[in-house]
Amino acid sequence: MQLSKEDILAQANKVSKGTLMETLSIEMVDYGDDFLVARMPVTSKVHQPDGVLHGGATAALAESVGSFAAHMFIDTEQFFVRGLEITANHLKSVSDGFVYAEAKFLHKGRTTQLLDIRITDEHNNLVSICKLSTISLPKQK
Repeated sequence: MQLSKEDILAQANKVSKGTLMETLSIEMVDYGDDFLVARMPVTSKVHQPDGVLHGGATAALAESVGSFAAHMFIDTEQFFVRGLEITANHLKSVSDGFVYAEAKFLHKGRTTQLLDIRITDEHNNLVSICKLSTISLPKQK
C-alpha cells in the first residue's frame, strides 16, 4: 500500500516532535519529485530584538528543510546523512505571517549533496537564499 502525500507529510512532521523544529513551529507542507517545502510562522518567538525575523531562525528553517529533503531523497536504509555546511544570505526583513523554505538539489552525488533553499514570504518575495551541503556515508553493518 502506497502512502498518500498527506500521510507522508504527517509522518515527517510527527518525527519533529520534541526537536528544534517543534520549538520553532516548522512544518513540512509540500513535496514533489525534486523539492520539499516547509513553513515557519514569524512571531515574537523567532524575532530579533528589533521585531523582525532572526537570521538564526531563518538558517534553522533552511537547515531543517534541506536536511529533511536529503533524508527523503537519499536511501537511508543504506546511508546516513549529515549536514556539512550552511550559508545564508538574508535579503528582506519579515515581521509577521509565514515564511516558506523550498529545498531543491543542485547536486545529488553518491557521497555529497548540495541543496539550494529559497525562503520567501507569504507574497512570494524572496527573503533569504541558503545553500546546504550534506554528506551520505554508508551505515555500518
